[in-house]
Amino acid sequence: MKFIVSSSSLLKHLSAINGVVTTNPVVPILENFLFEILDSKLTVTASDLQTSMMTEIEVEAKEDGNIAVPAKILIETLKNLPEQPVTFSIDKETYSVEISSDNGRYKLAGENATDFPRIPSVTNASTVEMSTDVLSSAIANTIFATSNDELRPAMTGVFINLSSTNTTFVATDGHRLIRYRRVDIASPEATSIIVPRKALNLLKSTLPTENVPVSVEFNTSNAYFKFNNIKMICRLIDERFPDYENVIPADNNNDMVINRQEFLGSLKRIAIYANKTTHQVRLKLTGSELQISAEDLDFSNEANERLSCEHEGEDIEIGFNAKFLVEMLNNISAKEVTLKFSAPNRAGLILPSDLNENEDILMLVMPVMLSNYV
Repeated sequence: MKFIVSSSSLLKHLSAINGVVTTNPVVPILENFLFEILDSKLTVTASDLQTSMMTEIEVEAKEDGNIAVPAKILIETLKNLPEQPVTFSIDKETYSVEISSDNGRYKLAGENATDFPRIPSVTNASTVEMSTDVLSSAIANTIFATSNDELRPAMTGVFINLSSTNTTFVATDGHRLIRYRRVDIASPEATSIIVPRKALNLLKSTLPTENVPVSVEFNTSNAYFKFNNIKMICRLIDERFPDYENVIPADNNNDMVINRQEFLGSLKRIAIYANKTTHQVRLKLTGSELQISAEDLDFSNEANERLSCEHEGEDIEIGFNAKFLVEMLNNISAKEVTLKFSAPNRAGLILPSDLNENEDILMLVMPVMLSNYV
């Protein structure tokens, strides 16, 4: 079996799906790309059993066939070749693959394509269409708040709840929660899925910069994303997501509006002086002034800054993990943010002041108990 393909074009396609390939996978053949040729079209598949990605590329080929090719060595070879047509010759008996370029031949050991795990197809699927802009924005706004705790698998992914009027993306790790809602995506049938973090990270890095439509199909066990010539299929997390709406406090009688950049800059400076384990900073609101302070008694370090803000409600003193606040504010692009508090032991809310008309974003962060130093 033989085929000819442009080296740079093949490299571009392989690089797009190479993120799925893991080193030392459970099944050794998963270190390979699966090459399948049908009617002069090469389909390349990469998989880690949980997530699989496929891409298609036109090649010159006289016959159909398939082979599993080692991913790492192939990508390294193509990276170091100048742009030119390369010929792949595959021996069906020994599964050896020979790549011929203008001035060299490279021989590598392939494997039998039939050993490559079968990629599941999505049957009885619900379908929803969205643009890459919307999808990448939803991923970027939520993924950082997912949990790493394998004992709570539901929290290691992003919960997507589709209804007839909107779609809500939710992520939480038990300390903070992000709810990102879009009114420009809806599904006739109400349904919800939890997509694993790794699959979303791969999607985020693969989505093109130009705005193209993405088709999402899913059933109870798998989700299937399709855009341009790339397809991705991932296994969903089959767990019950925490009841997040009940966590969001409704009676927040303390509102503060502040410039996001000023607040973020101040937090970054103050956090340097916070305790390295708790990262605790205290926010003290009195009138229209916010005092941010931190102390690390182990090293006698302390710092405080004052910022002006717009404040409605009673004076309040509340403690937060600075790392969480910084991460959340970094993921907002608005000029100003509104913070809502109810009590020092209740969750605080961060809301961007100016939003796109189709989106709504709410960030919740749990307070840390303040130890009052004399």
